Amino acid sequence: MIKRLFDLFLSLILVFALLPIILSIAILVRVKLGSPVLFTQMRPGLHGRPFYLYKFRSMTDQRDQYGNLLPDNDRLTTFGKIIRRLSFDELPQLFNVIKGDLSLVGPRPLLMEYLPLYSPEQSRRHEVRPGITGWAQVNGRNAITWNEKFKLDVWYVDNKSFLIDIKILWLTFIKVIRSEGINQQGQATVEKYRGAGM
Repeated sequence: MIKRLFDLFLSLILVFALLPIILSIAILVRVKLGSPVLFTQMRPGLHGRPFYLYKFRSMTDQRDQYGNLLPDNDRLTTFGKIIRRLSFDELPQLFNVIKGDLSLVGPRPLLMEYLPLYSPEQSRRHEVRPGITGWAQVNGRNAITWNEKFKLDVWYVDNKSFLIDIKILWLTFIKVIRSEGINQQGQATVEKYRGAGM
């Protein structure tokens, strides 16, 4: 209950404080990438229950001659790279926190298609509400392997506390300022997860 109240209080403060930036990014996305301004995608939340995650669009909808979306690297624009480097694309997730879909701190919500690929231990990451940032994000983010990331997520599940959340939020601020771990080498973000044995 304390964590939820803290999430709600801080998210409302951040939304009001960052409203000029949020509105400016929305206008720039509309001008540079068109509509829709927001990228929405179903993700697994607490206990794997699905919800729609909000992000600012950072990619075009370019497709090949057969109508298939081009690879992420081909669709990620210069503008998209900038807002990703500054983590501005994540700002709409503050509204997910206000709604109760996300916490400020917790394992990052990944793709629905990954759910059947997790080992029982990896699945424990869903025992807590997912977050905008988490222990894995401040310990490598997308620059570490999937197995390392999941171990860090489960560590958080077993050791979560208000003080650890404060530490993660502070370290996240430092990581964003330094633009560290944004993407895996050779990827626009990170390679897809193939399963617990990979």
